[in-house]
Amino acid sequence: MESRLAERPGQCSSGSTPGKAGGGQGKPVCKYGNQCYRKNPMHFQEYAHPDRDNKDTAEIEMQPPVTKKAKTESTSMPSTSASTSTSSDGTTAEIKPPASSPASGVSSPLFYLTKVRGIPDYYNNPNMATGIKDILSPSMGELVASAQFNYMFDIPWLMQQYPESKRNMPLLIVHGEQREGLIRLKTEAKPFPNIKLFQAKLEIMFGTHHSKMMLIAYKEGMRVVIHTANLIAKDWDQKTQGVWISPVFHQLTSAAASQTSAEGTGFKQDLLDYLQAYGGTALNEWKQRLKEHDLSSARVRLIASVPGAHTGANMHKWGHLKLRKVLLQHGPPSSSVDEHWPVVGQFSSIGSLGPSSQQWLSSEWLLSLSTNGRKEAGAAVTMRKYPNLQLVFPTVENVRNSLEGYMAGGSIPYALKTAQKQPYLNDYLCHWKADSTGRSRAAPHIKTYMRVSPDCSKLAWFLVTSANLSKAAWGALEKKGTQLKIRSYEIGVLYLPSDQETPGSSFAVKSALSGESTEPQILAPFDIPLTGYAKEDKPWIWDAKYFKPDSKGNMWTP
Repeated sequence: MESRLAERPGQCSSGSTPGKAGGGQGKPVCKYGNQCYRKNPMHFQEYAHPDRDNKDTAEIEMQPPVTKKAKTESTSMPSTSASTSTSSDGTTAEIKPPASSPASGVSSPLFYLTKVRGIPDYYNNPNMATGIKDILSPSMGELVASAQFNYMFDIPWLMQQYPESKRNMPLLIVHGEQREGLIRLKTEAKPFPNIKLFQAKLEIMFGTHHSKMMLIAYKEGMRVVIHTANLIAKDWDQKTQGVWISPVFHQLTSAAASQTSAEGTGFKQDLLDYLQAYGGTALNEWKQRLKEHDLSSARVRLIASVPGAHTGANMHKWGHLKLRKVLLQHGPPSSSVDEHWPVVGQFSSIGSLGPSSQQWLSSEWLLSLSTNGRKEAGAAVTMRKYPNLQLVFPTVENVRNSLEGYMAGGSIPYALKTAQKQPYLNDYLCHWKADSTGRSRAAPHIKTYMRVSPDCSKLAWFLVTSANLSKAAWGALEKKGTQLKIRSYEIGVLYLPSDQETPGSSFAVKSALSGESTEPQILAPFDIPLTGYAKEDKPWIWDAKYFKPDSKGNMWTP
């Protein structure tokens, strides 16, 4: 399908579709006003929230209720020996796994996708995919305690994912639930005396506890897992998710434990700072564990967000300014990565970004993601020109033809009212297409950001994170650039080629390789080069109505 825009230098492909405006109707004002705690999108369709309607609601991941009008409800599962790729016009083509076996190892960076039910087994092989039971398996270590940080929890389901012999081990649940959600969580936790709940502080309106992390203590050490999935069954079933699994971190000697931890990538201190930001005492035990373990084998850098109006040095500890700082200090220089290397962002939710791209997207945010490293100590590099920006977000057809059908769209929040205010965003959008990983029909809940070479064979860096495309997640500068306002908790890990066991100047894109590489490799979760939106393509809008039957024979009428 031909895109509306011709391919431009410095990007793999491009396309755009202007947004289509629509109107709204008057609604009664919610009686809770600014204190409304509801997450159900139907509530926001029925009642007006004057303040919230003008704020960023991208972090709401709760699936909206849907009136499903079945045509021919399909109960058959997709084949496990072949998959299909669906184009924007709805035509499908069979994809067969390659005849050769997968290359050994995902690469030195421990990045995985989650297993997906209904795709060929080849694409769920342990070299590239993992599941929550695999992560919690005894083969990973003899678990003695764990902490789960997340946005959504189904505690009875979560307990079933632990080995039966470990379901009575101490488990700390770090969450952001309030009011009705908190009551539900306490009710679910009541049958499990080993579970303790810790409520994260959310003092800035419309913020969420969106981080997704596991801390796992073993008899032989501990491990950190940072991922993109909620702790509910559907997020680990037929969606595309990303996971970083650390090596086992072993305990330090008492003398080494008392020393400062500035070695390596600074991962240990950054994680301690992140846990410290929660306040209270509930995380003291885990902070002490971290201090007593050697985390120097973590070959990633932590990029996190915590709520607050950050000023001074704290501005550069969090959000997109933390990424800017790390890339400036440790990223590849402009001599090897110039403006012809596009910035690619991929996410499952879009917030309110402002009436023009210059307000945030293509100004402060793109500046952070396009920062180059210093050529030499003390000499910062000034960029002459911004690189192209390409954003991967599912079209309506991507969602309609997914394994879950329209129901997948309940986890891809982009509101009509928000989309109408920022039609410029469509000029940056590209399809979700992942034939190389067998996941074109596994709707993305993963969030990744990267800098791609002009020939699409290399990555300057790679970030997997909980952060969607929103100011709430990444932060926005205020007060003439002296304050970074962040509303939500987020966490992710940045892979830099120079941090790997065998350092390099770039990562090789694993899906683009025909064999082994002397460079460190990264498994790209989607197809590179990208496929730009064609004229008829529209981004998925989760509160719009779609009457064309999906892969299950259903319509979407929220």
